[in-house]
Amino acid sequence: MKAMISRFLAIALMLLLGLTACSSGGDSLQRIQSRGELKVATRNSSTTYFTGREGPTGFEYSLAMLLAEELGVELSVKTAFTLDELFKLLLRGDVDLAAAGLTLTDERAMQFPYTVPYLQLEPQVVYLAGQQRPRELDDLVGRELVVLADSSHAEFLRGLQQTRYPELTWEEVDSADTMVLLDMLDRGEAELAIIDSNEFSAQQSLYSRVKVGFRLGVEQDMVWYLPPGADNSRLQAYIEDFFARLEADGTLDRLQELQFGHTEGFSRISSHTFNLNMRTTLPQYKELIQQVADEYQLDWQLLAAIAYQESHWDPLATSPTGVRGMMMLTQPTARELGIENRLDPLQSLRGGARYLKDLRRRLPKGIREPDRTWFALAAYNIGLGHLEDARVLTQRQGGDPDRWEHVRERLPLLQKSAHYKTTRYGYARGVEAATYVRNIRHYQNILNWQDIADNKPLPPIRIDDYLPPMLQGTTLSAL
Repeated sequence: MKAMISRFLAIALMLLLGLTACSSGGDSLQRIQSRGELKVATRNSSTTYFTGREGPTGFEYSLAMLLAEELGVELSVKTAFTLDELFKLLLRGDVDLAAAGLTLTDERAMQFPYTVPYLQLEPQVVYLAGQQRPRELDDLVGRELVVLADSSHAEFLRGLQQTRYPELTWEEVDSADTMVLLDMLDRGEAELAIIDSNEFSAQQSLYSRVKVGFRLGVEQDMVWYLPPGADNSRLQAYIEDFFARLEADGTLDRLQELQFGHTEGFSRISSHTFNLNMRTTLPQYKELIQQVADEYQLDWQLLAAIAYQESHWDPLATSPTGVRGMMMLTQPTARELGIENRLDPLQSLRGGARYLKDLRRRLPKGIREPDRTWFALAAYNIGLGHLEDARVLTQRQGGDPDRWEHVRERLPLLQKSAHYKTTRYGYARGVEAATYVRNIRHYQNILNWQDIADNKPLPPIRIDDYLPPMLQGTTLSAL
């Protein structure tokens, strides 16, 4: 009872602070447009916002950028390192909204206005392979369970503890990134964790030993939250229409496919094997791959992913059909590219990079990035002629021949006589080409995420524990 009263008082105090911070009131939408800036709070993670090869990216960032462009304003992003910090940004009125992969909960709905849902996800209980698998809620009791502090999962566990499992215990980790939980499982510092399905799907490739024990069963709505104490009605209506249009024209699906599509259908064993090779074999060739990527203005992670898909970074690889080397070039292709020794890793990488650039250049001008790269990869596997046949089949069936997701669906038709006999170049292993591109995208993203994990900014260092009481409360930004 005492804990419940304390929590109620804390919520009341937060509401009071929020109302005070937003006492200026006013129409939120008008204020954003007058200011010329949309201020958004988010989390630094692979599913929300991070700095990629070409600058800021991430699913939530992409959505917020589209909204800012529609409003004709600049986008300003504030990164929170904990969920508590993120909601305090809202309470203080420091931001216009929080776009951070947040689910709608009763507790949050009591404190903050929110938008219509734009996505659904399902919380999952995950565990380390080789440990006892949890299969139902009863299996959470007595186990070392971790969740993010102030998350919907912590709220869910409190409800379970109060209603069904008074002996249930867990640890709340003060972070905004579920990668911290996966790290704890991987290092053996916890037995179980609760993670949303989209986040686990996006990050599982880095943690191939972590598996889903069971799903908690109820899909949850993802929403954006707004600051309390201001007139958000017009902004909420605008965002509702915004999400409706993104869903109607397919933009929402395309963003999901771009950010998460490469993870579908990829086996845990394949991810584990790649991670092992990434630690043991890649370091021998990484500088060489980066050198060639710079020479040909390619992302080194893309070139490395192609080389792995072709040869597992083996410069002496040879197939039964005669293709050889790290990039598995045919003799005619090597001769055309001026490659004298296909088994020399530098020559092979240069030949593969040049060939990919040439394929990308020869594609129709209407194909835009990133689809242009996926098309070029497919052509690297089955040739431009068969790729064009798949584009023709796509157009015949009412799809868009310039969009990879539409053509990818038709590539398997090149293996069915009813379809390939109507094409110019005939039969081709279309399923293999689609899988080839999917694998490379997956490997590339693992390499990207590894870079993000290695170079991720650290949260501010708390120094309270090292100061006398009169000086506590000071923070020092991590260098």
